[in-house]
Amino acid sequence: MQLYPVILGLLHLPITFQNCRCQHFYLDLELISLLLHRIYDALSPLWFPAPFISLHPHCSLPPSLPPFSSEPDWASVTLGVFVCQGCSLLHRGIPHISRVKSVQQEIWDASEVELMAAMGNEPAKAKYEQKVPAFYYRPKHTDCKLLREQWIRARYERNEFEFIEKQEPYSAGYREGFLWKRGRDNGQFLSRKFILSEREGALKYFNKQDARDPKAVMKIETLNATFQPAKIGNPYGLQITYLRDNSTRNIFVYHSDSKEMVDWFNAIRAARFHYLQVAFPGASDEELVPKLTRSFMKEGFMEKTGPKHTEGFKKRWFTMDDRRLMYFKDPLDAYARGEVFIGSKENSYTVLPGLPPSTQGYHWNHGITIVTPDRKFLFACETEAEQRDWIAAFQRVINRPMRPQEYAVEAHFKHKP
Repeated sequence: MQLYPVILGLLHLPITFQNCRCQHFYLDLELISLLLHRIYDALSPLWFPAPFISLHPHCSLPPSLPPFSSEPDWASVTLGVFVCQGCSLLHRGIPHISRVKSVQQEIWDASEVELMAAMGNEPAKAKYEQKVPAFYYRPKHTDCKLLREQWIRARYERNEFEFIEKQEPYSAGYREGFLWKRGRDNGQFLSRKFILSEREGALKYFNKQDARDPKAVMKIETLNATFQPAKIGNPYGLQITYLRDNSTRNIFVYHSDSKEMVDWFNAIRAARFHYLQVAFPGASDEELVPKLTRSFMKEGFMEKTGPKHTEGFKKRWFTMDDRRLMYFKDPLDAYARGEVFIGSKENSYTVLPGLPPSTQGYHWNHGITIVTPDRKFLFACETEAEQRDWIAAFQRVINRPMRPQEYAVEAHFKHKP
């Protein structure tokens, strides 16, 4: 089973022909691919039991094992599903449920091959995901480990999507509990009581356990939640944002139990989903689900100057949240120092690389100019790569036509120079 990686190595080796004027040259890639596929077809019965070669059609994968693709190279021989390398590591965390084997590097028993043939990815999906709520977040491979791990555990360990009663923690419309919340001024995380109520249309938190009045009331209408483990410094860290007097307020929380934290996240999504169903009665689930929660388009440090363009440039943390560009002195600040609305090109919004020739006082050399109907905003990035990424993020927003409700946001928008 070690032969196949060696054969792949031939792609990078020069081939010598004695009767050719050129001593070294590379064969055409398509010809090499054809040769290797034929070698693979000839040798595969030596590597795997004969039934194994026909498994992939049952799993909605190509009929042959993936010599030139990114198809999964691992499988759970107890669940009967193929998984990618990243998910294989998470499956190893539940050994009582899932036992993982390499497709190419390990010997398979006939019984394991038979299970894979009997199950496969599509039948497994039909079994383990038959009752996934529309609002439940389905993680992507780029999402944090917490979301991917709890998705796997919810499917295979807790069987949450086979039995609706197991979804009560995030589907009931009401959730109450304690989360560790970062203090606005001192930065310390303290235990705070949180209540999410769909009936009241709000998420509230209380400074004291027996307090009658909440410290803050966050309307579900403007509520957002996104996991930020690196930013918060905790693997279960969640950033909650909402609008207060048309300005963004950040709250940073976590819980020591990973399932508890993901349940809170999906409870917020459920509340948002039911709110939007009422607000947009004709919209389909497919239209509403992308609006439940959102990750930030781009975050990072840039330098900025003031509205006169003669002020010194200061290093600030920037967050691009849809059409809101916010900047903070510190990434974990509760409030932004300023917010800028980024409209569309049809409304005279433009992003330009570089800074005006007369600009002075910046320390980073990779400038960006945002042109709005009212003024120009000047930023500077530390590296050219960061400049490209920020320009790409701005361009995606500017190229998108504004929706009717975004004109109202633009009209009432507040920003601090």
